[in-house]
Amino acid sequence: MHRFISLSSKSKLKSSQKRFSTCYSTYNSINPRPNSPLTQTNNALYDKLSYKRPRFSFVFSSGFPLNPLKIATSTRAGGEFLNGRSFCSGAEAVISRESMNYDVVIVGAGPAGLSAAIRFKQLCHEKNVDLSVCVVEKGAQVGAHILSGNVFEPRALDELLPQWKQEDAPIHVPVTSDKFLLLTKNHALPLPSPFNNKGNYVISLSELVRWLGVKAEELGVEIYPGFAASEVLYDVDDKVIGVATNDMGVAKDGTRKDNFQPGVELKGKVTLLAEGCRGSLSENVISKYNLRDKGQGQHQTYALGIKEVWEVSGDKHYPGLVLHTLGWPLDHKTYGGSFLYHMKDRQVAIGFVVALNYQNPFLNPYEEFQKFKHHPAIRNLLERGTVLQYGARTLNEGGYQSIPYPVFPGGAIIGCSAGFLNVPKIKGTHTAMKSGMVAAETAFGVLHEGFSMEAYWEKLINSWIWRELHAARNFRPAFEYGLIPGLVLSALEHYVMKGRSPWTLKHGKPDHEATKEARLCPRIEYPKPDGVLSFDVPTSLYRSNTNHDHDQPAHLRLRDPQIPELVNLPIYDGPESRYCPAHVYEYMPDEKGQLKLQINAQNCLHCKACDIKDPKQNIQWTVPEGGGGPGYSIM
Repeated sequence: MHRFISLSSKSKLKSSQKRFSTCYSTYNSINPRPNSPLTQTNNALYDKLSYKRPRFSFVFSSGFPLNPLKIATSTRAGGEFLNGRSFCSGAEAVISRESMNYDVVIVGAGPAGLSAAIRFKQLCHEKNVDLSVCVVEKGAQVGAHILSGNVFEPRALDELLPQWKQEDAPIHVPVTSDKFLLLTKNHALPLPSPFNNKGNYVISLSELVRWLGVKAEELGVEIYPGFAASEVLYDVDDKVIGVATNDMGVAKDGTRKDNFQPGVELKGKVTLLAEGCRGSLSENVISKYNLRDKGQGQHQTYALGIKEVWEVSGDKHYPGLVLHTLGWPLDHKTYGGSFLYHMKDRQVAIGFVVALNYQNPFLNPYEEFQKFKHHPAIRNLLERGTVLQYGARTLNEGGYQSIPYPVFPGGAIIGCSAGFLNVPKIKGTHTAMKSGMVAAETAFGVLHEGFSMEAYWEKLINSWIWRELHAARNFRPAFEYGLIPGLVLSALEHYVMKGRSPWTLKHGKPDHEATKEARLCPRIEYPKPDGVLSFDVPTSLYRSNTNHDHDQPAHLRLRDPQIPELVNLPIYDGPESRYCPAHVYEYMPDEKGQLKLQINAQNCLHCKACDIKDPKQNIQWTVPEGGGGPGYSIM
């Protein structure tokens, strides 16, 4: 078994603690804690980082609880705790943010972030170089915020960990059949499948990520789940020098609660942002350094994926069966479709994806998914089944045209934060992992051999990621012309041109600008859920295990609090109450009977749809307290 951080010698530990014994003595007297073997030298430091912990229990993939003391006492190379200071005013101690130094800091313990961490430490071992790397993850556990289809292409994993089959990776169900249907309301028309899933596997990505976390830990990577990176740190020259986690234990009114813990600065010589689709820090960096225009130049486009995992009857379960559909219940102007993957143990992953450039503000992606499950081609499989888990997440669909220049002063953007999803394959895990590996190799060259991080961009362009995305570049924008023209153009691209077209199609309007005014669109009425195949949102939310402390500052912020009532409601009929798959946003009458927007932030699934689809880009998604959000285990 491997702990999070293997602490150095006891003398180093005592030395690290001794530096803070004086400055925390007052805080210790206010917040006494019984002695323990680990904290006899300095109880106050333990108080600050472990004793007064929030209500979440942070557990690493291998089952060990996170001990925040390790944040303070890590003495691995480059991992020293710095700047410990405390000031007291009256009965309350005012504690400044502490700082830890690493060679590489990675934000996000997903496929890209963990692949980068693993590859970096592999190179350290190969070259006999002692360099430090840490990964900070906002989910309460590694994998808790990971949601994907997922038909997994093992190409990148074969390169990263060639012996994965012998090391009990949770990859057991090879694809056995591949079907593609065009749905009408009552019929299913088979089409030639454009997917080549031979050699791929049906998996749970959250399970795979937990396994990758163990592999990273075994190599010496330090992983901190339950800590949300909320701020990019810059030096005087505007170079990124790391990130800071947000304070925990802060009440709605900004005062400190009894479990208050100040955030921690994680400083790195190289910072890699691997937050996934629409990462808040990544978007800030892209905007600050104008990386979109320096890259391929086009805006990113997105879709919202909503997923359930069912347990079905054994006589209906065919491990490895893969099914995709287009068409009903969406209209011909709205791009989207479904996936249905037979996993292990009688489990079936079923999901519905709606492009967020849909026009009708009355469209409700969650309700479209519920309606879809009643189609005759789908209903029979799910009857007598049980829903095990529910979740939602946005995904990048811009592809090649929308990739930003991924290098910024002090680091790089990797994985879905940059947007390496292959839309026609409906796969992005393998490209995310590969991008993390390429970034890690570049970062190692920067730190050990004096290379420039700019080499990451050059290596990407020369990698199979670039060739794959370039060949797939025209599939998604082809559907700007509607379903049937999109099918014709994509068939031409796939079967005739084979990705070698002399042209590159452009995307349409940004997703938020695509929404039409309500007066121009027909209202959509959805059937009530039957509680058997379709469900209301509160029932589904319960299955997502999502949870946030109610008493904390809002992480969903309105840039202008008047826009919902003055613009969104009268012009677009309040679309935020429909595009959110968790009913975070609803209009409620006030004491005068006037409808006002109410934000139920505790419901948030961290899907980021609101940050993308709001017509006036008025909603800003920021990270809540670390450890909050969904608790996925088989998604």
